[in-house]
Amino acid sequence: MVDEQVAGALPGDEHGRPETPAQRSDRNWVELLQELRVMQTGVQILTGFLLTLPFQPRFADLTDYQRTLYLVLVVLAASTTGLAVGPVSMHRALFRRHLKRELVTAADRMTRAALVLLALVVAGTTSLVFDVVVGHGAGLVVGASVIVVLAVLWLVVPVAVRRRG
Repeated sequence: MVDEQVAGALPGDEHGRPETPAQRSDRNWVELLQELRVMQTGVQILTGFLLTLPFQPRFADLTDYQRTLYLVLVVLAASTTGLAVGPVSMHRALFRRHLKRELVTAADRMTRAALVLLALVVAGTTSLVFDVVVGHGAGLVVGASVIVVLAVLWLVVPVAVRRRG
């Protein structure tokens, strides 16, 4: 039988990391920032793409449904951007206040919410593009398919890995 307690771990630390709660908060903060860097770039590019669409000649040809979907996507993209950048703003507001654990918890929640909105923006934008290029039915099918794929990749796969680990 393998000993589950890793040598050198602090008592009660089931992960085998010999770190204090403050060190754990620091590590979690750094890991969260790395994740946000990856996500922010995609969010900013997608938001920028959406913001340029009204200035394209074919934008006037959109149906009422397509325009409504577009406006919903702009609001979702702006909200996603706000949530993805929110942890940075919180860090500035809480800097040197010794609230790292609280900062990490709040930033984690913002990041999770941003991922949900990002999935909606990605699926909705894909749906809009297919709606304009191929047709309404194709837009709905592709948008729903993208949501399913993202749910599998972002929710189901991590849960499966966690259960195996």
